[in-house]
Amino acid sequence: MGTIGVVLLVFFVIVCLLLVLLVSIQDDGENGMGLLGGRGTAAFGSHSASVLTKTTFVLVFLFFALSLGLALANKKPKLDKDLIPTTVETTDAASESAAGEWWTESESAE
Repeated sequence: MGTIGVVLLVFFVIVCLLLVLLVSIQDDGENGMGLLGGRGTAAFGSHSASVLTKTTFVLVFLFFALSLGLALANKKPKLDKDLIPTTVETTDAASESAAGEWWTESESAE
């Protein structure tokens, strides 16, 4: 993993932690089960629900973008030699006929 991969990984971990904290702060309505017991949005003002929603959207977008970037940064390149199948060619006619007639050896041994 190169320098770009390490930088992407650090940003990815930061975004993951922020996303977990932000989702745990939000409440789901009247009986909020957020980190602050449903009072999480009151600390941010009257328009906090829209701010938290927009921030969550941005962090989710960054999460997916960084995930894709990390996947592309850690992808191994395909080599041309991996695409060409390797075949073993025998040059000896005797070994070729012996390998091709393996069933006759067991019949003659019985």
